[in-house]
Amino acid sequence: MLIKQLSVFIENRKGRLERVTETLCKHNINILSFSLADTSEYGLLRMIVSDPEFGKKVLKEEGFSAKLTDVIAVKIAQKPGTLHDVLKLLFEAELSVEYMYTLSTAGKNTSIIMKLSDLETALATLDKHGYQVCTASEAYENNDFVDK
Repeated sequence: MLIKQLSVFIENRKGRLERVTETLCKHNINILSFSLADTSEYGLLRMIVSDPEFGKKVLKEEGFSAKLTDVIAVKIAQKPGTLHDVLKLLFEAELSVEYMYTLSTAGKNTSIIMKLSDLETALATLDKHGYQVCTASEAYENNDFVDK
């Protein structure tokens, strides 16, 4: 299952990041996970939010450059070696990881948000080896996850 990630390009100016979070807050959109990368002139904020389509709409209305991207959220237990096991399977399937970050969770499990070179092959590979991915409702509502 693919989920939607909301990405926002932000100028590296004082207060711009706060304006993004203010806009989402004002429209009751919860940020469940995020990653912020920067260059000298701008930042790229990637987020899993409670309503990605609406989030994109309201941010664009406020003048931000926002887009939606398909990603997967792989469910894994928080114990040594589980991330390596997933990455090894994906490597063996000749997939490259473009980026990844964690989806906030409570308890002993987590999910890894991943953008890969071929999402359909990644889903098939993970499924073949017994890994589960988050559904949209799980990702956007931040439910508890199962063990692997």
